[in-house]
Amino acid sequence: MSVYQRFLANEKVRRMSVLLSIIVVLFLVRSMITTILLTFIFPYLMIHLVQIIQRFLNIPTGMLTILVYTLVVYLIYLAFTIYVPVLIHQTLDMIQSVVNFYEHQPKDADPVLQYIHSYIERNDFFEQLQNGASIALGYLQDIGKLAVAFAMSFILSFFFMIEKKKTIVFSRLFLKGEFAWFFQDIYYFADKFVNTFGLVLEAQFIIALLNTLLTTVALAAFGFHQLLSLAIMIFILSLIPVAGVIVSCVPLLFIAYSQGGIKDVVYILLIILIVHLVESYVLNPKLMSSKTELPIFYTFIVLLISERFLGVWGLIVGIPIFTFFLDVLKVKEIPNHPHLPKESRL
Repeated sequence: MSVYQRFLANEKVRRMSVLLSIIVVLFLVRSMITTILLTFIFPYLMIHLVQIIQRFLNIPTGMLTILVYTLVVYLIYLAFTIYVPVLIHQTLDMIQSVVNFYEHQPKDADPVLQYIHSYIERNDFFEQLQNGASIALGYLQDIGKLAVAFAMSFILSFFFMIEKKKTIVFSRLFLKGEFAWFFQDIYYFADKFVNTFGLVLEAQFIIALLNTLLTTVALAAFGFHQLLSLAIMIFILSLIPVAGVIVSCVPLLFIAYSQGGIKDVVYILLIILIVHLVESYVLNPKLMSSKTELPIFYTFIVLLISERFLGVWGLIVGIPIFTFFLDVLKVKEIPNHPHLPKESRL
């Protein structure tokens, strides 16, 4: 038996070699990582949405896909023409509320708040806030690249959905031929990736949506303003496991204090505590299998490393990718996704 034949016969070595080659290719095209991830996420979400609608309405997949994408384009148009100006105005008001907290100390401030203000003055906290705003503006300069990546991924996902069956049938041709072993191993990892990555990402998305809904309703009940911008901020940060709750807490506390003093700060802390308890003891057990949950220590380590290699994307997809590797290495195997038939997987 030749070395090549022994290599093909050794399944573990062969699959690890294929996985390493995939990682190397992704590293070489890391500048396109946003487009790659969005191109995966869009069809994944659309397949689920189309399947849910078809449970209630008997509409052909092609026609339903066109209707859904047309609706999405129309909603994007409404967002840019109606809600974006409102969002900008509310965001500016929210920033002003935070600035007012730094610049003006209330006359009846208690000793704790006086200490916070004196600490801010000693450490030139406002200058640090301005530096943070400069960094944020630097990120906004890349909005053009993000828009192009979003548009390309959206178009690619549309063509995939329109010709889903044809694309799957054509892709299966690679599983035959002289190098079928290579593409079979790629299919093996792709199947696991869709199962683990999709399962965790879908759960994160639903949890973030419910967290945003609960928190926004509570903020509205306590008379908070700028609800649209706050809801978007809470949703984006809720996509980051564990750390997102802590990060979103800081601006909310500043705004609460500038609006109603220490009383509103206590209300916000209670809201965040209740929402976090609902997430931990209701949403996570329901939406996240016990096999996908990680200790908080591991969660933060994964977030730190993934942010280093993938940037902001790493904070969102770091946990799903880590879960994928746990499944591949058989440290924690993830059961097949019950809501996504095998023939529909990407």
